[in-house]
Amino acid sequence: MILFSVRKLKAGLNRKVNIMSYENYENMDLKGSVLRIEKSSIFDGDGLRTVVFMKGCPLRCQWCSTPESHHKRIQTTMDGSITYGHIMTVEEVMVEVRKDIPFYFHSGGGMTVSGGEILTQSKFVYNLVRRACWEGINTCIETSFYGDWNEIEPILRCTNTAFVDLKLMDPEKHKKYIGVSNDVILSNIRKVGSKKMDNMKLIIRRPLIPGVNDSKKDLELLGRFLAELPGVDHLQLLPYHRLGIDTYRKLGLTYKLPDIETPSKEYMEQCAHITNKYVRTII
Repeated sequence: MILFSVRKLKAGLNRKVNIMSYENYENMDLKGSVLRIEKSSIFDGDGLRTVVFMKGCPLRCQWCSTPESHHKRIQTTMDGSITYGHIMTVEEVMVEVRKDIPFYFHSGGGMTVSGGEILTQSKFVYNLVRRACWEGINTCIETSFYGDWNEIEPILRCTNTAFVDLKLMDPEKHKKYIGVSNDVILSNIRKVGSKKMDNMKLIIRRPLIPGVNDSKKDLELLGRFLAELPGVDHLQLLPYHRLGIDTYRKLGLTYKLPDIETPSKEYMEQCAHITNKYVRTII
């Protein structure tokens, strides 16, 4: 019988896990709609990450780069050549995640669950991060926090790092460009960020969309809001890109911001200079 050591990051303990016993745990057969699983990512948390992208999202950001993640259902391109997504159980995802355990140990990495919006499948995500946490695998989530707090809180208890997108502070602009109100998002960020946490790092992300959410007023509103939240580790500014345009075409969808260009490094630095007056900012 083969044994291997994993780090119990939450409790700071070492645990011996028998790899032959994985067939017996609660909700291991729970099914979810998974867009894809990417290996060795360096952009979705510390170290090398295995990123599990979930399908389904109630938001409709006009600059979204993954339109294939909007719906939970499995989709195909108009010509039928590409299928987006497949149904997997919690254990089937964990089988893929465990394959990368040696890379986590050497790099300080782990598993990241992203979307779509992960709260669309909150029960599946909770059981996935809970299991990974139990096995000592570092966990990270990427979310908009557009969801019920009672579903978010259990997930956070099993999470080492939470990246939360805060796209717009202005409620009218949020409704226009995102398609939903930002009331719930701001409320949930306040709940998590109201105090420093020992077990989890909270990082706020702002994708910078030129002409949409990058004005001095937009950035100062963001900075002032975060300045009142001691639990926020830092703000991360992300430059707009157009990588998903071809996917829109393949799905027969219209991309709504075709004329926006990716901001320069110098412009990103100017924006960071504004928010850095209020909260530590990284680009």
